[in-house]
Amino acid sequence: MKLHYERIDATNQSLGRLASRVATLLRGKTRADFDPTKIPPMAVHVEHARRVRLTGKKPAQSFVYRFSGYPGGLKKTSLEDVWKKSPETVIRRAVTNMLPNNKLRPRLLRRLMISP
Repeated sequence: MKLHYERIDATNQSLGRLASRVATLLRGKTRADFDPTKIPPMAVHVEHARRVRLTGKKPAQSFVYRFSGYPGGLKKTSLEDVWKKSPETVIRRAVTNMLPNNKLRPRLLRRLMISP
């Protein structure tokens, strides 16, 4: 089965709308033969990740959480700090949260490529 590559230019697109579009393409919902139990032959390449628009006060007021699994192990980082370090991480997390939480999610995310 041959993969179809979809290129998306992220310049001046808002983060949520971009992530929603990428998640829809990764699941294959735009195809006529959509099946929620199958992985479509589709890969998505997001270009110019640094040029994504974060609207309003979102960079300062949104946080990215990590939990180590130990008591007191919840780490909180502002979206602004994570964005400065790696905008690819922010986009990948947004797309991850828009995909269904099942066994297909990690396999779908392997078909997502993000370039700065």
